[in-house]
Amino acid sequence: MIATMPVDAASASSTSKSSSSKSSSSKKTDDVVRRYRHERVTEQLVAHGYDAVVLSDPINIRYATDVSNMQPWTSHSPARYTVVCADGYTVAFEFAGSEHLAGHVAVVDEVRTSRNWFYFAAGERMAANAQMWADEVVDVVRQRCGSASAKIAADRLDPLGLDALRSRSVTVGDGQVVLEQARSIKCPGEVDLLRHSVEVAEAGLLRMHRDSLPGRSENQIWAELHHENICAGGEWIETRLLAIGHRTNPWYQESSTHVGEVGDILAVDTDMIGPNGYCADISRSWTIGHVPLNAIQRDLYRSAVDQIEHNVGVITAGMSFDEFNERSWRIPERFRAGRYGYAFHGIGMADEWPGVATHVDYDTYIGGFEPGMVVSVESLIGEDGGRESVKLETQVVITETGVERLDTYPWEEHA
Repeated sequence: MIATMPVDAASASSTSKSSSSKSSSSKKTDDVVRRYRHERVTEQLVAHGYDAVVLSDPINIRYATDVSNMQPWTSHSPARYTVVCADGYTVAFEFAGSEHLAGHVAVVDEVRTSRNWFYFAAGERMAANAQMWADEVVDVVRQRCGSASAKIAADRLDPLGLDALRSRSVTVGDGQVVLEQARSIKCPGEVDLLRHSVEVAEAGLLRMHRDSLPGRSENQIWAELHHENICAGGEWIETRLLAIGHRTNPWYQESSTHVGEVGDILAVDTDMIGPNGYCADISRSWTIGHVPLNAIQRDLYRSAVDQIEHNVGVITAGMSFDEFNERSWRIPERFRAGRYGYAFHGIGMADEWPGVATHVDYDTYIGGFEPGMVVSVESLIGEDGGRESVKLETQVVITETGVERLDTYPWEEHA
């Protein structure tokens, strides 16, 4: 059983101070982790029969090279990209003026200025720029593989780029599979970085718990997580999933100006991209004003803890996802309408493969748990038409001998 959280504000405040100090300790990505991730990409390229992959997703670029540059903006404005060849040769194409950001990275062999062909940057030159982009990409790959009929994977590619590559007699495949498979197994250094991001998120949770008082809005409380993340060198938060009281049911109502009252449930899902680009995806629920849960809330909370603890308890290395589904916690009928979509999902630099549904929605899913996988195990418990829901989530690493939790933030008293 996981320890429970003291519910008085004074305890939360004193604990927050010590955890904030702990989260500020510096942990940096080292060359061992960089080379491991880069090798994972090249291994998957070889396994899938590709000569190279063109990466436009900034998280995939970060994974393969550890170069970070305006990641939220470049997630919708493809102003930079990277080519990783199956022999390991890597060319970073960086936004004009920022080439120096990749110049010192051990796994990057060459840095060039990117050729932008998205409409914001190129306008009526989109088609012409896409042709020049394809010329340069294909030239890099053919020089490394020594063949005119190269096979190139791409994680994201607009129609102009796809057509331009195919017109050069290269085969284009889906790079998402390559990168998701590569990212799914973590080395010990990555697990340490994930653990550090979780520490930062937990310091943020304690700040939010301290601030969960009557008269405080969801946005004001949510800002405390951002504060802790940025102060610790973190990066951004993927969603705004914090809700209070009736806004917790149904779920997925993002934070707003709604103000909590004493006794309301507050539920939060961190979805936090922390230091070094690693994600802390944990969820907790507590009451505004730090008062004990009422009878209905205790019932919801107890069921959520049961789901988490049962599902964590059945996970073992070598277990197939089908077997996990057969042994997973059965959601009572009264909670099924508001259930969470996933029993668990992979986690690394963001939500990752695999994403496995609860038994209610499960279909046969190829794969299984392997040592080095890190997953977030989920629960969302609320009755259809009920006033509130409880959201809980824990982050675990699969080891040769069992499962290790990366988060330590306790549950509330719910007995």
